[in-house]
Formats: sequence, structure tokens, C-alpha cells
Amino acid sequence: MQIHFERSGGFANIRVAGTVDTDTLPPEEAQALHELVTSVRFFELPSVLPAVPGGADRFQYTVTVEEGDQQHTVEIPESAATGDFANLVGRLTVLARQRRDE
Repeated sequence: MQIHFERSGGFANIRVAGTVDTDTLPPEEAQALHELVTSVRFFELPSVLPAVPGGADRFQYTVTVEEGDQQHTVEIPESAATGDFANLVGRLTVLARQRRDE
């Protein structure tokens, strides 16, 4: 599975982006990402999720998942990224930063 990730916006508007290929990750990290993608029903989500009112300077996430013959992109504001989706973008943020620092 490949996951393309971008976080933009926020107070300083510092962009974080990267691509994660789960085949290159330690097995436990790859499994955790697969489970999060499954738990949020990623391929069933609409391409744009609406923001929850309130809060300025929030992040905006764009996540594209490619698995087998499926590819789907979701744009989601931070205010709507709750539960397992918040966990997914949190892990992807960490992985993107690590790859940038390598």
C-alpha cells in the first residue's frame, strides 16, 4: 500500500508532505497503518469532508491511498479528523517528518 500525505495550513502554514510505502516499513508499523485505513473505511469516504465550525489556523490534510487496483484521495480539515482518522494523520505526520530528516 502507498499513502501520499500532505498537511498544510496552521498558524505558520508549514507544509509537511511525503509518501509512505508500507512495504518499506517495519511490519508492526505497516500493520498499524493498514488497520487505520481499514477502520476509517478510507475507500468509502467522500473525497472532501466538511469542516466542523470553529477554530482558526487549523490544518488541512490531503491523503491518497493506493492499494491494489484501488486509489482514493480524501481532503479533510483538522476539525473533522477525529478518532482513528486523527490517529492516521498523526502517524503519517510523524513518518513524513522522519523521512524529511533522513
